[in-house]
Amino acid sequence: MTNLETTLSIILAFSLVSNVAIGIYARAAIVRLLSVAEELIDLRDMSNSLAEHLRTVYELEMFYGDETLGSLMAHARSYTEQLETFEYIYGLIEEEDEDDNSTDTNTPEEEEAETP
Repeated sequence: MTNLETTLSIILAFSLVSNVAIGIYARAAIVRLLSVAEELIDLRDMSNSLAEHLRTVYELEMFYGDETLGSLMAHARSYTEQLETFEYIYGLIEEEDEDDNSTDTNTPEEEEAETP
């Protein structure tokens, strides 16, 4: 074996090992990102639920016009709006869920109405 063959063999081995390591790291990073996205979806749902509950309580005759509840509702709304800035992260999970859960139950007439 010549020096060139030895050098190329070493470079090939190093390249294969580094490509496998990068692949493993990328997969682990994607799994962590998807896990965070799932948690953000749960946080968003809890925030929306809280805002809806506050709105329901605020509209009760007993509490209607209460300034404290009004400011609490405004705070809950702004918190929910702030969570919307993370939509690009949890959007990854929701798109996958929609693709997995979608079934073709439309009639041909409905499909024609949906196409632009």
